[in-house]
Amino acid sequence: MATDWLGSIVSINCGDSLGVYQGRVSAVDHISQTISLTRPFHNGVKCLVPEVTFRAGDITELKILQIPGPVDSKQSGDLQHTELGIPGVGCQVGTNQNGTGKLLKKPTSSSSAPQAIPRRMDMKNQEVVISPQQQQCSKSYMDRHLETLNQSKGFRRRHNSWSSSSRHPNQVTPKKSGLKNGQMKSKDDECFGDDIEEIPDTDFDFEGNLALFDKAAVFEEIDTYERRSGTRSRGTPNERPARYRHDENILESEPVVYRRIVVPQNTNKEFCTDSGLVVPSVSYELHKKVLSVAEKHGLTLERRLEMTGVCASQMALSLLGGPNRLNPKNVHQRPTVALLCGPHVKGAQGISCGRHLSNHDVHVILFLPNFVKMLESITNELNLFSKTQGQQVSSVKDLPDTPVDLVINCLDCHENAFLRDQPWYKAAVDWANQNRAPVLSIDPPMSEMEQGIDAKWSLALGLPLPLGERAGRVYLCDIGIPQKVFQEVGINYHSPFGCKFVIPLHST
Repeated sequence: MATDWLGSIVSINCGDSLGVYQGRVSAVDHISQTISLTRPFHNGVKCLVPEVTFRAGDITELKILQIPGPVDSKQSGDLQHTELGIPGVGCQVGTNQNGTGKLLKKPTSSSSAPQAIPRRMDMKNQEVVISPQQQQCSKSYMDRHLETLNQSKGFRRRHNSWSSSSRHPNQVTPKKSGLKNGQMKSKDDECFGDDIEEIPDTDFDFEGNLALFDKAAVFEEIDTYERRSGTRSRGTPNERPARYRHDENILESEPVVYRRIVVPQNTNKEFCTDSGLVVPSVSYELHKKVLSVAEKHGLTLERRLEMTGVCASQMALSLLGGPNRLNPKNVHQRPTVALLCGPHVKGAQGISCGRHLSNHDVHVILFLPNFVKMLESITNELNLFSKTQGQQVSSVKDLPDTPVDLVINCLDCHENAFLRDQPWYKAAVDWANQNRAPVLSIDPPMSEMEQGIDAKWSLALGLPLPLGERAGRVYLCDIGIPQKVFQEVGINYHSPFGCKFVIPLHST
């Protein structure tokens, strides 16, 4: 009967003009010669309408993809025929080797007499000869899947655990109810249900095959090709992409020259800045000559002392903690600095630094021994320091017994070596070495033998001297010497400071 085919999944070819439709048979009307499909797909795309009806005259080819319901075992040996109910369409029926696939095709003759097609039943014992035209037709997905289920175990060994057991067409696998579950099952069948040849049981050796690939040789070959051809590929290994700041110039107009300071005398010690610029050291005689020429052109001693005091105080404030320590919320934790000065120009530089530190709310204790006659520069700096909140002492006994935050050493001098034999000098050196505070030396001498106090930082003026290891980490400050002053003494000079007045130097 026509109702026996309701629920079957069929494919209807309506020619080039209408295309191919697939869907489930919902109604067959033999009077009006129509067949209706529910949830139809047109050329692989789901239709917007829930049901489509076809006339017999529009159908060129009809394929049965799936027949619903279990097969009646009592009728497995019989082949019964019934009419489809569309008398205008004459159809041929052919079975594949396992007897499960069915093909309904409209004959080329003009006969409109209805032909019988087999009723849905188990046809695995039925052998029907397939015409050459039917063999040329591509097998549907359902035909291929049913053929796979009917093969022997030897041709169905897979690595997937879900297909390791043998199944036959007459075995019904329980399915979960629900439309979503059926869609997921259909997707799994599309991915894993096609016929494949026999797969070996041994797993693929990924590590062994990876070891055969010489990665370094391949990349070396790529680099060699790029160097010869002048090209550069993206994503080259071991090459990190360049990152630039928002204010950095990425257009290089000329090569970078890192040695922009050349001195007439070759020295055995050189330094470099954070940006890589080379800063050579100079001898004490050449350094003294630069200062004297600058003073002749107007850079007087008072101006040099002021610049040195400003730069040294800025460095000291940074060492004390900067804005984290010096802010209104920490008025109860004022940093304490012990300033050790001698009766010379180096000591005057230290007094100028202490005046600026005291102006920035730092507790400064200035140690300076009493002398009958002092330099005019020291007298002037002491007059200014006395107007601050700083404290001046002349005896080591008046220095704090507890560690201070920072010790600034200005005791040593390049020329007056006899001062190191004075009792006040030895007492100040012993106090600084016993105090556990870090030490900053301003313009220290060259020889290590002349430094009685080990410094953690040292601040050089203009150009560095060849300082030893006891000078600690070397910093350089700009005291305002013009470029032509350096050129006058034979130094090819280009400022290494950039936007700062105090920069760190690194030994090369």
